Amino acid sequence: MTKQPVFQFEGLDTDFLLFTKDFCGYCTAAKNLLKGKELTFTEVNLQENYDLRAALVEETGHRTVPIIFDLRQGLAFVGGFDELRRAV
Repeated sequence: MTKQPVFQFEGLDTDFLLFTKDFCGYCTAAKNLLKGKELTFTEVNLQENYDLRAALVEETGHRTVPIIFDLRQGLAFVGGFDELRRAV
């Protein structure tokens, strides 16, 4: 059994992991929200990375971007912007 695609990002020294695409208003809103709360994040752009995007959709069931993980307590799937707003 292979590890899920998000586990390649384990060990990052950041609060959140954001998977985004170009020209995404909710991605920009998520980044602005985290900056406003002084929380750090690592951004991975999925614009040209079709395989990773497909694997993330399969892993999380979340079909839109951003796809957000909270790294403060391990590797916890948050969801998208609306879920992030409720979580922080």
